[in-house]
Amino acid sequence: MAGAYHAPMSARPDVTDAASPAPYAGLTPDEVLDALWGAGLRADGRLLQLNSYENRVFQAPLEDGRVVVAKFYRPGRWTDAQIAEEHHFALELAAEELPVVPPLRLQAGARVAPDPHSDTLAHFTTTAGQAFHFAVSERRAGRPPELEQPATLAWCGRLLARMHRVGERQPFAQRRTLDAATFGHGARQRLLDGGFVDPEIDQGWIRASAAALEGVDAAFARHGEVRTLRLHGDCHAGNLLWREDTGPHFVDLDDCCMGPAVQDLWMLLPGERGAVETALYHLMDGYRDFRDFDDRELLLIEPLRTLRMLHHSAWLAERWNDPAFPIAFPWFASPAYWSQQAADLREQVERMAVVG
Repeated sequence: MAGAYHAPMSARPDVTDAASPAPYAGLTPDEVLDALWGAGLRADGRLLQLNSYENRVFQAPLEDGRVVVAKFYRPGRWTDAQIAEEHHFALELAAEELPVVPPLRLQAGARVAPDPHSDTLAHFTTTAGQAFHFAVSERRAGRPPELEQPATLAWCGRLLARMHRVGERQPFAQRRTLDAATFGHGARQRLLDGGFVDPEIDQGWIRASAAALEGVDAAFARHGEVRTLRLHGDCHAGNLLWREDTGPHFVDLDDCCMGPAVQDLWMLLPGERGAVETALYHLMDGYRDFRDFDDRELLLIEPLRTLRMLHHSAWLAERWNDPAFPIAFPWFASPAYWSQQAADLREQVERMAVVG
């Protein structure tokens, strides 16, 4: 193994509890149903757990025929005020008739208490005394978007531009900002401090990550002041669903943040470098129908990709005590992982140098 894989010593106060072993051990199906009933949603007893590593998400049919999705937030990851900002952003977008899935307003009931910041967020205490905050939204079905189609890319571009027009009205006050300090330098330091990187074995990653961050810092310095706004923050194809009647709609604003507009665009581009230019043309063609775009931000795509790589490694480290993560990501606890990451980061250094 590369390094001693033990609990990370995170410097971020909002993830301390999130790294606790088995944070969802007490969240049984009966408890989930009790939470829904306590919030005024009469579930019919059926539950389907949906894929989610970070939170616990359940689909539940109600007695009145509706089907809802309940999300139980990972304890300690976000403050109530940060979640409330996520909810308010979703409701603001929905009010502008953007295709998002906003949270429902919840009632207070047995073991369910409303949050003072938002009536779409509730606190639930299990019979064993474990506390969760949760939200509920209507189920919205759809299929993955066909991002190889020019019309689909243009439609997604128009939708993102409309979202950004709402996002630039006012900033988030509580949620984090996507920048080199938070997603890059901070992530790297948490990996080093937490013992996930062995200085004697993983020197390749240590050198490559330092060089990559130098490239990121240089790119942002060349750009100058970055105009930030409220973003989806994690706008990849898995967080877009396509409906034949309405086109694309967003799911999961869990990672919404402040950042440059291009952050919500680059993850929709294809992985093949030769196809990127064409896809970007169609995406931006739709985007400019509704909002101006600073072309200088295109030079931040590779730096932002680099930050996402570092942030993802730190995220895995912070969750490693959760039993679900070693099962889902067994390769993280291997020398091969850090070797591959080092190679990928060196490639990013070359890409940023070419762009610069």
